[in-house]
Amino acid sequence: MNRAGSSRKMTRFWADRRLAFKGLVVIALPLAILLGALVSLYIASNAEVRAENDVRRAFAIQRDTYQVHALLAEAAAGVRGYALNGQERFLEPYRKAEADLPQTMHRLDAAIRDREVRERFNRINELAVRKREGLKTIVELARQGNRAAIAPALVSNKIVLDAMRQEIELIQRREGVLLDQRQARVDDVRGRFLLLTAISAVVGLLGSLAAVYLFSTGIVRRVQVLEANAELLARGEALTALPEDADEIGRLAQRLARASALLRGREQALRESEERFRLVIEEVRDYGIFALDPDGIVTSWNLGAQRIKGWEAEEILGHHFSRFYPEDTRGHLPARMLERARREGTAEDEGWRLRKDGSHFWANVVITALHDEHGELRGFAKVTRDMTERRRSEEALRVAREEAIAANLAKSEFLSRTSHELRTPMSAILGFGQLLELDEEQLEPRQREALSQIMKAGRHLLSLINDLLDISSIESGGAELNLTQIELGELLQEVHDLAGPIVAAAGLRFVLEAPEQPLVAWADRRRVTQVMLNLVSNAAKYNRTGSMVRLACVASGRDIRVEVEDDGAGVASGEVQRLFTPFDRLGQQNRAKVDGTGLGLALSKRLVESMGGQIGYEAPEQGARFWFTLPGYQAGRCGIAKAGTQTA
Repeated sequence: MNRAGSSRKMTRFWADRRLAFKGLVVIALPLAILLGALVSLYIASNAEVRAENDVRRAFAIQRDTYQVHALLAEAAAGVRGYALNGQERFLEPYRKAEADLPQTMHRLDAAIRDREVRERFNRINELAVRKREGLKTIVELARQGNRAAIAPALVSNKIVLDAMRQEIELIQRREGVLLDQRQARVDDVRGRFLLLTAISAVVGLLGSLAAVYLFSTGIVRRVQVLEANAELLARGEALTALPEDADEIGRLAQRLARASALLRGREQALRESEERFRLVIEEVRDYGIFALDPDGIVTSWNLGAQRIKGWEAEEILGHHFSRFYPEDTRGHLPARMLERARREGTAEDEGWRLRKDGSHFWANVVITALHDEHGELRGFAKVTRDMTERRRSEEALRVAREEAIAANLAKSEFLSRTSHELRTPMSAILGFGQLLELDEEQLEPRQREALSQIMKAGRHLLSLINDLLDISSIESGGAELNLTQIELGELLQEVHDLAGPIVAAAGLRFVLEAPEQPLVAWADRRRVTQVMLNLVSNAAKYNRTGSMVRLACVASGRDIRVEVEDDGAGVASGEVQRLFTPFDRLGQQNRAKVDGTGLGLALSKRLVESMGGQIGYEAPEQGARFWFTLPGYQAGRCGIAKAGTQTA
């Protein structure tokens, strides 16, 4: 029981560790075993290499000692031959021994490790030196021709060579013993190396199995359960329960379980929302809402579509929506609408459609393409509104507008004809009045006063007739404008001279603010003069409390702005919007007791606008300020235009 509890504790301890720790253990365990095996193999390999090196060194010592003896023996034979016949070719072995012997002795000195062999090598080295010196002496004696001394020297050298041979044989026997010992040590090291390799392989295998077991129990099987749960989650099914481990996989499993619960709740809410949306769509009566498949076949039908079009759902489902189009558009418009919705995402159109009973109605139609999460076309949503009443209202409004335009043209025609008809007798009346004025001195005072009233009323009526003619001509488009370049500085001076007496008669000071540089406008000179005089005369007539009238012009962007300002009582804020209304004098005819037709400002507005400008009113701190703009001159303009049009 204690053993089982301890096992469960170990399993829980392992399951609760972080994945980084588990991964470290899974990787480090076989890696540590592998590193231990490699270290032991390295040590064994080094031992074997050292043993093999000792064997190779023994062989090298034996070879080099034989080489020393062979070189000296061949050198001695060559020197003897040279001493006997004096030919230089016999000295080749001697020269070869002199060249190779130092290197061979050096290799032996470096290779010998055994103390006994080292002592014998030292004696061989001394004998080799004596042998070489003896051979050298024999060569010199032979060259000198001293044959009597050569024989003892040869005997002495032979004794040295025999002694060297004995030492070499002793070294060979000692190296043979050492070689056997070293060979035995190599075999022993190789055997231990093979045993260590087998042990390392077994330990590595066991470590790998342990790592695989730990990896499987701690990660793989739980990941497989997570994978199965992910598939269940994708299908919307309940997940397999997992232990609540504290590592990352355990936390992931817990979050996956919470996500599953959340998604299932959201799916339920989505289904309920879709059901409510379906019920809402089906109950909508003012809009026909239905779905089409990618080919235009009706797949759903709501009550609004049934009310507007007349078909029951079972009568229209499965049929192409082109049934709703009249014959003249059925062949091309439905396909074109679907194609535009595919390309642009939505397509809107207004036109005549058919009901089930064959009657027509004016419809506003919006077709929207529906795509899935991969962007594939799934079908279309179509919304239809019955706009027949709006269509009828627009048609009625159009007819009323046309009737109003016709009535306005008739009014303008009437005013024009009436003005022309009144102008002829009025000219005759004024003509006769002017004749009477020539004999005014012969008239009695009462008759002169009557004549003055006749002429005043006649001129007022003639001015009214002229204004009516101008307005009717502009409204009918019959008034021609002679558009030319106008230097406004000169024109302002001209207006100042013309209107100076009018302003002076009102007891006011007339201020002219000429522009600092030439300002050239594109307008009708006569009409601009008419507008300026009208504004200046109005300022003079209605300025009863001030002292001056100001006339100025300034550049305003690409336009030129003309201002007429006075310091009188100004215009009440509530009456500003009525300033340019025909025949509306804002009550001045009763308060100021001044003459006027009420057409001056309205006529000025039409004239300015016909020349491409604007006119308006501003309220300064004291008085009134009227302004209007004219387009600046630009090259390439033509000079004649109808009133109400602009030229460029």
